[in-house]
Amino acid sequence: MSKLIYGDRVGKNGRVIVGASALIWDPDGERILLTRRSDNGRWCLPGGRVDPGESVSETCAREVLEETGLSVKVGKLIGVYSDPNMLLTYDDGNKYHLIALHFDASITGGELVLSNETTDIGFFSIDEMSKIDVMEHHLQRIEDGISKQTETFIR
Repeated sequence: MSKLIYGDRVGKNGRVIVGASALIWDPDGERILLTRRSDNGRWCLPGGRVDPGESVSETCAREVLEETGLSVKVGKLIGVYSDPNMLLTYDDGNKYHLIALHFDASITGGELVLSNETTDIGFFSIDEMSKIDVMEHHLQRIEDGISKQTETFIR
């Protein structure tokens, strides 16, 4: 199970990893795609860790496909997130200081299906998200993605 720990510069207790996530709107442009993680039961944006020899845009598209069954075109970079006060931990003892690149993405094909990483999936409005357990660091990415700011967020 994954768990987030917050504290002053707690990220120094983990290995640095790079990940990518996607903000994907429904066809009407009103709701955002979220997945429910199988390891902790919490909701999040589709995304994951960069594999060796892979670009961050390839990571984003691959993770979306693996977790949702959807093919996407990766668009603009919304933000870069590297909170040194957050540590991602797993039951196996692995601890990570996460550097995440968050992209806008649009659906090009496929259909929604669950994976071994997801127990539920769906599109949610901001109001609906307030009623479910969305991972805190993903809420920041969602807020940044729906803002009108044209410059990339660096957080």
